[in-house]
Amino acid sequence: STMRERKATAPLHSSTDLSEGKEKLRLKQEVGLISGVSLIAGTMIGSGIFMSPEWVLHHMGNPASSLLIWAACGLLAMFGALSYAELGTIIKESGGEYIYILRIFGSFPAFIFAYTSVILVRPAGLAAVCLSFAEYAIAPFYSGCSSPQVAVKCAAAACILILTIINCLNVRLATSVMNIFTAAKLLALLVIVVGGLVLLAKGQTQSFQNGFQGTTTGIGAVGVAFYQGLWSYDGWNNLNYVTEELKKPEVTLPRALMIAIPLVTCLYLLVNVSYLAAMTPSELLSSGAVAVTWGDKVLGSWAWLISLSVALSTFGSSNGTFFSGGRVCYIAAREGHMPDILSMAHVRRLTPSPALLFTSAMSLIMIVSGTFTTIVNFFSFMAWLFYGMTISGLLYLKIKKPELPRSYKVPIIIPIIVLMAAVYLVLAPIIDQPQIEILYIILFIFSGIIFYFPLVRFKYHPRFLQKVTLHLQLLLEVAPTARDAN
Repeated sequence: STMRERKATAPLHSSTDLSEGKEKLRLKQEVGLISGVSLIAGTMIGSGIFMSPEWVLHHMGNPASSLLIWAACGLLAMFGALSYAELGTIIKESGGEYIYILRIFGSFPAFIFAYTSVILVRPAGLAAVCLSFAEYAIAPFYSGCSSPQVAVKCAAAACILILTIINCLNVRLATSVMNIFTAAKLLALLVIVVGGLVLLAKGQTQSFQNGFQGTTTGIGAVGVAFYQGLWSYDGWNNLNYVTEELKKPEVTLPRALMIAIPLVTCLYLLVNVSYLAAMTPSELLSSGAVAVTWGDKVLGSWAWLISLSVALSTFGSSNGTFFSGGRVCYIAAREGHMPDILSMAHVRRLTPSPALLFTSAMSLIMIVSGTFTTIVNFFSFMAWLFYGMTISGLLYLKIKKPELPRSYKVPIIIPIIVLMAAVYLVLAPIIDQPQIEILYIILFIFSGIIFYFPLVRFKYHPRFLQKVTLHLQLLLEVAPTARDAN
């Protein structure tokens, strides 16, 4: 059977008992429906809707086709999320793509995903959002000129350190921060939506006349436009990373997805219409920060509210990305694909603090070395490569394992559409405009083979690493954890 049977005995780390006869340590089930919706919507609504519209318009060539891209991105995110909802009700474990690839395809592909995701993809996503937070947060201090890169990167690093403290202290504190910031950013988007509707009522519709004139048809340009649009929807799969921390996951997971993603899609479309009502396409393309330009035109002396809203929005999104990204590292370590120390949780706070600290460190390195635009394109290519692999796993289960119990089923045409989109998004930019960076990414993915065979396949564990793990365990006050009993 290709589907890996879950072990009936103790989890991989059989030494995980805190002491003989005591119950094993587990993360708490603290995430309910409201927190689940907040985690999805709060992560999705980040920097993208404030920074990507000009790039989607740039690659598509006109307002009408750019709005179609935004709608198509929302539909694709919804289809992907519904497919993941079925996977989440079959495999009721945290870890998202990692755990699904592990259970369906086996150890080696799962390790390659974990290696790539933990070291590059998740830290890159977090770094990009924190950099955009920093741009807007320090902009008021440098009015009339561009902000120094040193100041931007220092503010982004400070953002990551604050998030690390919040998420290491308490799961409930982290989810409360998500709920509060999600409410704040929804309010800010509603202000932009209402402002746009007022402008349309006044007859400012010139941007929508001859809307399809000059539409781009190149497959590469359309693919890159999708990258920029889908970046704004990234986070649709975040709830699958914390399945073990959900209250009643078989109910909460599908419901939260069906509430959050249509809500975000409608808001994004209305916000883009509002931008185009306030600005001509040429003004939007020349805007460095489209939301701030909109605020200057519509709100006048109250335009500072938009900068504040964007800063709050990106901080909340960073928190959601950090919350779920640390779980991938934690679950991969628990399955033996990362150092043991990363599978441990704080003995009192019950948070996966070593995994969170590692994710934080990798994100700080990304901030020092990267820029927003390059990180987004790099992140999108890697992410859709693994989304496609995960969706193909769902299709395998639907065809070969229909007897597996599941509380939710998605029509098979939906994952087929998502898989076709994933193949297009991975191949189109390579075929149309091949870049040397893609080769570097592929080489990095396959470099995981060097580590897999000695460390995972043949279980070679140097003695000094065991001593380091013990000392870190004492220093961080952490202990190994058990898999949830779902």
